Amino acid sequence: MSACKRLLYVVKHRSLWAQVRRNVTTWSPVGAAFNAKPHRRLDLFEKNVGLFGVPELSCPAGFQAAAKTALKNTQRLVEKACSSPPGAETVECFDQLSDSLCKVADLADFIKVAHPDPAFREAAEKTCVDIGTVVEKLNTNVELCKSLKNLLDNPNIVAQLDPDTRRVAELFMFDFEISGIHLDDKLRKEAVGLHVKLLDLNNEFLVGSHMPNRIARSAIPEHLHLHFASEGSFIQVGGLHADSPDDLVREIAYRIYLYPNADLMNCLEELLKCRHKLAKLVGYESYGHRALKGTMAKTPETVMNFLQLLTDKLSDKTAKDFKMMRDMKKKLNPRNAELMPWDHPFLSGVLRAERYNIEPSLYSPYFSLGACMEGLNNLFSQLYGVSLMSEHPSAGEVWSEDVRKLAVVHETEGLLGYIYCDFFHRSDKPHQDCHFTIRGGRWCQETSQYQLPVVVLMLSLPHPSKSAPTLLTPGMMENLFHEMGHAMHSMLGRTRYQHVTGTRCSTDFAEVPSILMEYFATDYRVISQFARHYETGQPLPESMVARLCESKKVCGAADTQLQIFYAVLDQIYHSKPQNRSTTDILKDMQQKFYGLPYTPNTAWQLRFSHLIGYGAKYYSYLMSRAVASMVWKQCFVQDPLNRDMGERYRREMLAHGGAKEPMLMVEGMLQRRPTIEDFVDALVSELNPNFETFIMDSES
Repeated sequence: MSACKRLLYVVKHRSLWAQVRRNVTTWSPVGAAFNAKPHRRLDLFEKNVGLFGVPELSCPAGFQAAAKTALKNTQRLVEKACSSPPGAETVECFDQLSDSLCKVADLADFIKVAHPDPAFREAAEKTCVDIGTVVEKLNTNVELCKSLKNLLDNPNIVAQLDPDTRRVAELFMFDFEISGIHLDDKLRKEAVGLHVKLLDLNNEFLVGSHMPNRIARSAIPEHLHLHFASEGSFIQVGGLHADSPDDLVREIAYRIYLYPNADLMNCLEELLKCRHKLAKLVGYESYGHRALKGTMAKTPETVMNFLQLLTDKLSDKTAKDFKMMRDMKKKLNPRNAELMPWDHPFLSGVLRAERYNIEPSLYSPYFSLGACMEGLNNLFSQLYGVSLMSEHPSAGEVWSEDVRKLAVVHETEGLLGYIYCDFFHRSDKPHQDCHFTIRGGRWCQETSQYQLPVVVLMLSLPHPSKSAPTLLTPGMMENLFHEMGHAMHSMLGRTRYQHVTGTRCSTDFAEVPSILMEYFATDYRVISQFARHYETGQPLPESMVARLCESKKVCGAADTQLQIFYAVLDQIYHSKPQNRSTTDILKDMQQKFYGLPYTPNTAWQLRFSHLIGYGAKYYSYLMSRAVASMVWKQCFVQDPLNRDMGERYRREMLAHGGAKEPMLMVEGMLQRRPTIEDFVDALVSELNPNFETFIMDSES
């Protein structure tokens, strides 16, 4: 972007921001935009540009048209790839093929869960299935694979490829191999059939895992009805109510929400069988072995070693945490002091609040959504030279009136991409915080321009009230920073190929940028820059900042142990068949790796929706946290706003997406290659108390 264009861009946005009503506090333009209520568009003559500016998607039927265009391009690109001489052009062709399909499939994948109109959701879901089926067939297209194999089998041609092109070629070949390209016709058709069946099973389990359960109103004490949704003569339970101070409410929610559903249980059992059968068919010992190839961990054996080592190192700390919880429960309810699974999240919060006086209502006035967005903008500006600029979406561009659009602009490189912020609660919207890639970045040789990335961040924040903007709890603020870490991974990457753009990297590396942002979100030097009372403009007192930053360590070992239990369960489910039910496996692993008793007639695994997107990879959160911890302590803890370190972080880790081996990126940032023991030690050491903070806290 030229200097002239950048000036016009800024002037344009200043004119928009000038319309935003200011509170007593003077916010930056992006802060003001997020603290103001969205203005409804009244221009009846404005042209509907379609979702995300895609003209076809001005109506549900447009998905069919978009898919038809993508499939037409697919046919052309397949013919081109099969007929071109082997070389870099072959890889470019494959990436264009991937991009053409992903631009429709990724967008549809988001709309099917987020759009308030059922017609849009249904059309998007059908498109996902149609494109997914085509992709599975392409992954077993012998002629297409042969064109890539001719390239990779020729050492003279491979030697002429740049590292990124070679890596992408190898990743495409890996996709062929895990889909069974080497099988004979009969077995290859069987592999395609299993892939298609898994698409249906994945969708069925994902939908079912979020469905509420219900029970007759008469089965629950009348004074507790107000805690749950009503449906005629039934009470509907759509979650665990883990934050409720009432023991009985938590227990009722746990028992009802986790009550086994026979159909969903069969779906999960069938899903795991199909995954194992497919893995064996294409030459892997288990689905876990297939899923972990190309990750930092590489094998299930490495993952289990990591999880067992971590459990052993945490055992004493975990025991102390559970003792504190038991003592607290006895203090709160002397008649029932037994610690149960539904107590853990609540009592962790109580203990943090008691030790550090962490009461969310005390902090929320300082964490208005606008203040937090201003904080993110300041942080990105200081670390990377990047600004977040609010734009008004065009008619039909967004799926809900309260969705905000951000342009991400670099001080010298210009426009880097767009982030759509779907931040507010809707009744028909998933309650899970997520990042969606809508369009990946890549260098387009056909236009000699960079295809700008587009992403969506989805949260479920409360709407602003008549008297106040949206106010975030510390937990909400941390989640916002986490998801923005994913978004900036997409924005700051400048990969040549779409297939490896941004978060399209190994799962156990993809969470590193988002978890690293949590460290910034709980650093007093970062918080002090933006945490201001939405009415008075007064900064959050230093003593409160210190408490907030240190509070995460209370019950941190028990919280980590719970994550270990989930990760182990995921590994066992995706290992060799156990010849026992998923519930029996859960009971066994809960006893060995968690410690709190299993509750009869519950099936937590049926709510474990991460089994779909993170099958055999749920450990990624822990391993990524270990890497993020090491990066934070070595590179940012002395100065979290260090521009040189921010540039190094972008250069070594964010810029490459999946175009570089994940461990090589970690090694480049840390200037050494960490071991599994290093990862374990990083996680354990961060649970140790910071005595400087204790002193500051006690003095204040």
